[in-house]
Amino acid sequence: MVSIDQARKLALAFPETDEHPHFDRKAFRVKRKIFATLLEKDKTMNLMLTPEDQSVFCKIDKNIIYPVPNKWGLKGATSVDLKKISISLFKDALTVAYCTKAPPKLAETFLR
Repeated sequence: MVSIDQARKLALAFPETDEHPHFDRKAFRVKRKIFATLLEKDKTMNLMLTPEDQSVFCKIDKNIIYPVPNKWGLKGATSVDLKKISISLFKDALTVAYCTKAPPKLAETFLR
């Protein structure tokens, strides 16, 4: 399980990340590109992955990490149930989401 505070702290720990309102969610952005959104009331976070990365993570357990059920999901948007996911799996998926949207110079330190 990952708490709302843990999810927020982990997302904001990436270089040049900020948090802003985004409709009914909080968006975490790097260089103005959203890599994650947090819906506190449902304790879920949506991660912006590539479709390939999404397929890898969703194979682990579709009750924990699964495509967003709309056209965004087809593009790689992936929901994470914070009540069920382990901290290590969450960190891995969040890091991939960050690296997907971050400029190469920022992402390269996490891709080693």
